[in-house]
Amino acid sequence: MNEDLRTAVEDQLPRIRTELAELVSFRSVADARQYPPQECERAATWVRDRFGELGFTNLALYPTADGSKAVYGERRAAGNGHSPTVLLYAHYDVQPPLDEKAWHTPPFELTEVDGRWYGRGAADCKGNILMHLTALRALGDDIPVNLKLIVEGSEEQGTGGLEEFVPEHVDLLRADAILVCDTGNAAVGVPTVTTSLRGLVNVVVTVAALSSEMHSGMFGGPAPDALAALVRMLSSLRDEQGNTTITGLDASQRWHGVDYPADQFRADAHVLDGVSLLGSGSVADMLWARPAVTILGIDCPPVVGSAAAIQPSSRARLNLRIPPGIEPGAAYDALSAHLRAAAPWNVRVTVERESAGSPFEVGTDGRAYAALREAFRESYGRDMTTEGQGGSIPLCNVFAETYPDAEIVLMGVEEPKALIHAPNESVDPSEITHMALAEALFLRGYATA
Repeated sequence: MNEDLRTAVEDQLPRIRTELAELVSFRSVADARQYPPQECERAATWVRDRFGELGFTNLALYPTADGSKAVYGERRAAGNGHSPTVLLYAHYDVQPPLDEKAWHTPPFELTEVDGRWYGRGAADCKGNILMHLTALRALGDDIPVNLKLIVEGSEEQGTGGLEEFVPEHVDLLRADAILVCDTGNAAVGVPTVTTSLRGLVNVVVTVAALSSEMHSGMFGGPAPDALAALVRMLSSLRDEQGNTTITGLDASQRWHGVDYPADQFRADAHVLDGVSLLGSGSVADMLWARPAVTILGIDCPPVVGSAAAIQPSSRARLNLRIPPGIEPGAAYDALSAHLRAAAPWNVRVTVERESAGSPFEVGTDGRAYAALREAFRESYGRDMTTEGQGGSIPLCNVFAETYPDAEIVLMGVEEPKALIHAPNESVDPSEITHMALAEALFLRGYATA
């Protein structure tokens, strides 16, 4: 029977490509300053209609607090009414293409190159929507669990629309298992679930030293330079090896799951030849178990057009990623205190908290994970592994707080070569078919696990 299911998935490959091309063509960036809102509306309607063809009922486009719309639907299990309920999650909005000149193919036109399908959202997260559709079509009428669907429209903007929606619609989304399909495998062909997510704290630090720009020839030397002060403060956030060194934050934790080979990471991260990786720990330690600070932007004069003047003020936007075990409030307090203590020359410092999100960690010893292990083994022919993820998905914390008894699974068709959020995003079509088969096998196995 499992071979019949495999055939039912693989036979859909032409349809997968056609439908993914349709979905990728929608410029569904949830930012009305850049793209027409109608593009997100079209994508949402497309998702609603495709799941409607699969027998989902009570389909609706629910408005969320941030102005986006989430697609909801449900489908009852075949047979008795005692089946478990599985919530399927994905998002239809995408990152902007960024530098379109850096793309080798049109960003909103699905294009095959060397066996991979390129296009914005091909992996993150429209490929996961096709994974859901393919799995359910392969099962046909024989779906032995109750299904709920939620596909949001503003995940990439981080505006928290669904994070507010969930607590306001507790019964609507209640489930025994939640498949958060917005991550992926450690590599193509390596079935992986994500068990750890870093949280984040974003701050803007401002340094002020003078009330006006001053001529560097007439006043340079004794006059305090706000930009130079900021540079000194920022340099204190890492040591010579590149370890994050924020006073009060533990930067010695170790990762005990799957390793991330340094050579693979160098290739995945596009590190230039001869440039060293950062930190005293392994790649996995640095990426998934320890805090990491990144300078996202600095306000300062550009080189072209700059004047011979001392800068009276300057500011920087910082992103601090934190592993499980560190709370965002404590991380903000530590970062703020560190920056103030590192400020030279009694310059004036303000640290504004821009956003924050808690880290997330999940156990894998439940009934859903037992069924998933078997499904992955059957689909991929190898055992499931686990990894962390350096990014943050605040919705997972909301799910965990709202449904403490639900098992939360993070999986999907993304993998390092997909280059999500970067130019030239792509998906390996074999990941869609393998993951769709795994999902179908899971839904069948979970009913009797």
